Amino acid sequence: MPKALVVCLCAVTVLVAVPVVDAQSDARYNVTVTNLTKGQNFTPLVIATHAPGVRMFAPGTQASPQLTVLAEEGAPEMLVALLRGMTTSVREVVTATGLQTPAVSATFQINGGGAFSQLSIAAMLIPTNDAFLGLSGLTLPTGFEPVVADVLAYDSGTEINDERCASIPGPNFTECGGPGTGGRPGRGEGAVTVHNGMHGVGDMNRPLRDWRGPVARVTVQRVQ
Repeated sequence: MPKALVVCLCAVTVLVAVPVVDAQSDARYNVTVTNLTKGQNFTPLVIATHAPGVRMFAPGTQASPQLTVLAEEGAPEMLVALLRGMTTSVREVVTATGLQTPAVSATFQINGGGAFSQLSIAAMLIPTNDAFLGLSGLTLPTGFEPVVADVLAYDSGTEINDERCASIPGPNFTECGGPGTGGRPGRGEGAVTVHNGMHGVGDMNRPLRDWRGPVARVTVQRVQ
């Protein structure tokens, strides 16, 4: 019997069997992410293939420090380092460069399959306080028919949604007359929840920045 490995990316401890990299985990996939919003940019995406026990996040639980940095600052490095350090449970991690603007699609290639049967994706939405698009544990197709998933935005629960330029990081925003300064107001909800959009309570223009329903469409197709 293989030994158990404790994997914790959120506040839930999950036990998973240690997978073995073999020919079955050398399948190759195209992952296409489409920004469905009209006024939100995606910060560099984090895309990972992994064993079923790994979770980037879990709704209703406290966000990990690595996810918190991604959701508040749009910085993927800590989450990428954590995932790449899980060499027995994570097959591959790929990241984007730069922002993905509204109505734009981007395609990435990643290895997976076999024991590494799951796909997860995360990226911050800007301008928001701590919203992130999140896909956790999509089962990779074993055949060559594409799988399509519409992806929600989640609130990391680590910052109050004051929608102010002083609290939101990022490049030049019309509402701010320049970049957001990305302060950390804290006072969040305390757990990851589905995000309820922009409400015009601070500096942000609600008709421009708000969304309802999914914020991204993910298409996964095996190519090898």
